[in-house]
Amino acid sequence: MKLFYAKASPFVRKVLVVAHELGLFERIELLSAAAHPINRDANIRAQNPLAQVPTLILDDGTMLADSRVICEYLDHLGQGGFFPAPGPARWTALTAQSTGDGLLDAALLCVYETRVRQETERSPAWVAGQREKIVDALAQIEAAAPAFGERVDIATITYGCGLGYLDLRLPDLGWRERAPAAAEWYARFGARPSMQATRPE
Repeated sequence: MKLFYAKASPFVRKVLVVAHELGLFERIELLSAAAHPINRDANIRAQNPLAQVPTLILDDGTMLADSRVICEYLDHLGQGGFFPAPGPARWTALTAQSTGDGLLDAALLCVYETRVRQETERSPAWVAGQREKIVDALAQIEAAAPAFGERVDIATITYGCGLGYLDLRLPDLGWRERAPAAAEWYARFGARPSMQATRPE
């Protein structure tokens, strides 16, 4: 398998954490990519029309895109059980993943607005709106965190990658002060070998 990736991408990190947890990492060849919202990487685009990371190319040439799809494929391949079987537990896990992904989407939009757009094109109101989404998602994670324990599933992996990305790109948000229970949980979860091995530099 081949994975188009970027070290700083939290969605790529999700995939890599799952791969490490399932013992599949060594089966994946990492292809460095220059994913960009405007200047799209032609190498990724040749495989994925959206030219986004992560993009996974299977051994038979099949292309899988989007961290949610790739993580579920890897979970199936490695028989990990990170995605519950159809039923209430699955819908809960997928909804939690969606909340974590939404936090990441909002954080990325803040980064794009301040790093990619020209200063004259930037909208403080846009950034404020995205940061408000992050704060609301944090509140939901904070409410759920006391029950996480030592769980490792698609919900906790997504949340962990989300909180790590806030450290990387939005440290001024002070998420630990806003979400102390989540911070206590993340101190343990972030120490996992899979999280340490995928820390963006």
